[in-house]
Amino acid sequence: MNKQDVTSGPKPTVNDIARVAGVSLATVDRVLNARPGVRSVTIEKVNNAIAELGYVRDAAAANLARRRFLNFVFVLPDTSNEFVAAMEHQVAQQGAKLLHERVLVSETKVPLFDPQAIVKTLDSLDADRTDGVAVFGPETPAIRDAVKRARTRGIAVVALVADLPSSDRDHFVGIDNVAAGRTAAQLMGRFVRKSGRVLVITGSRLARDHLERRKGFDAVIAESFPNLNVLASVEGRDDPELIRKILPDVFDAYPDIVGVYSSAAGNPGLISFLVKSRRQDDLVVVAHELTASSRAALSDGVFDAIISQDTGHIVRSAIRLLRATSDRLPYDDTQERIRIDIYLRENMPAERRD
Repeated sequence: MNKQDVTSGPKPTVNDIARVAGVSLATVDRVLNARPGVRSVTIEKVNNAIAELGYVRDAAAANLARRRFLNFVFVLPDTSNEFVAAMEHQVAQQGAKLLHERVLVSETKVPLFDPQAIVKTLDSLDADRTDGVAVFGPETPAIRDAVKRARTRGIAVVALVADLPSSDRDHFVGIDNVAAGRTAAQLMGRFVRKSGRVLVITGSRLARDHLERRKGFDAVIAESFPNLNVLASVEGRDDPELIRKILPDVFDAYPDIVGVYSSAAGNPGLISFLVKSRRQDDLVVVAHELTASSRAALSDGVFDAIISQDTGHIVRSAIRLLRATSDRLPYDDTQERIRIDIYLRENMPAERRD
C-alpha cells in the first residue's frame, strides 16, 4: 500500500495504523497520546505507519470521545491600561466562542511587574486541570525557572507580547519588538526637522519588550540620524499619573527635547502633559498601541504616529498554539506571525465595536 492509494479513498483510521504497524489498537492509542510503556522500536513502527498512510489526527473528535476539555489560562498584569484591557476583552470573547469546542479559556491577574506573583501563579497551576498557560510578564531568572517547571509538569507555555526565550517556552506570540523600535526611530528621524534630544518613556527595565524596543530605537538613531541625541529612558511603570508628574521636571532639565518615543503603556499621562503644557505642536511623538486615548491623540495631532499590534490576533494565536502543543498537532507559522501596524492620522482604521 502506498500513500496515494490511501489518500484517494476514505481517510485512514487508527485501525489502519494498527494493521500496517502490526500492533494493537491500545498500542496505537498510547503512541498517539505519548503515554509511557511503549518500546522505541514499536513507536517507530507506529510513526512509520502514520507517515505511510498520511494519517492526520482529529484532535477535536478524540477529545470529544474522551469527554475531555482543554483548559487554557491567560496570566495578565493587574492594571487598568488600555492595551491589557483590550486583551482581557479578547480573552473573554474567545472563551465564549470556544466553549462549544470543549475549550475553556480563563484569565488570572497578577500585580504589574511583579515576577514573584507570576512565579506563584505558575507553580499553583494543577497539571491535571490545566493544559496550557499564556504568560504576559517580565523575563527574570525566577520566571524562567517557573516556566520550565510548568512545562516539566506537562503544561504548554506561550509567552505573550514580551518573549521569555531563556525559559524554553513553547511559543512566543507578539511583534518583533526590536523591529518595532527600529520602525519608531525611522519615523522619529524622518518627522523631526531639527536637531535636539529625544525622550524615551519605558514601562520597566525588567520588561523585555520595552528593552528590545529601546535597543532597536537606539540602533537606528545612531546609524541614520546624528542630529538626534536620545536621553536615558524615563521609567513610567505604565502609570499615567506617575508619567504626568515626572514629565515637567524632565522637560525643564532638557528644554531642547524635540521628540518623544512612548514605548510602553501610560499614554494618557503623556497626553495630559502635552495638552496642558501646550507642547504638542513643538514635538514629534511616536507611541505604541492603538487604544481609545492614543486614537484620540492621533486624531487631534498630539501624536504623530502609533505602532500597534492586534490584540485579537495575539489572543487567537496564543490559543491556537496552545491547542496545537497540547494535542501535538502541526500549526501554520505564517498564520501566527503578529505584524507591526503603523498608523498615522490619515490611515487610522474605524473603531471596532466587537
